[in-house]
Amino acid sequence: MRTLCSSTLIGEFFVIGFAALVAMKDPGLSMASVWTVSGIAMALCVLLCGVVTRPAGVALGWALQIALVVSGVVVPTMYFLGAVFAGLWWASVHFGRKIDVAKARFAERSAQASPGPSSPDAA
Repeated sequence: MRTLCSSTLIGEFFVIGFAALVAMKDPGLSMASVWTVSGIAMALCVLLCGVVTRPAGVALGWALQIALVVSGVVVPTMYFLGAVFAGLWWASVHFGRKIDVAKARFAERSAQASPGPSSPDAA
């Protein structure tokens, strides 16, 4: 799960950065406020890569997805991109958990099938 979710978050990191460049062109927004909000969101993307396997990591990821969709108020394209990344986030969590379960089953079967070092067949 970690690999899929982290890949999605790193993609979001870049999309947020590019959206900030677009938002800077809005005369009603100050450059400082755009980069403060975008910088926090970008930092959150990177930090979430490290905590995505913890229970709160997925919930924080969902909060980031909602914020990404809501950012469409400032940059309308973000409604679409936020929805795309929310779908990618769901797929990353859903299929990542399935992959983790399959890996655990495979490791368990491999451990049971291979002889241990104390087995006479191992020599």
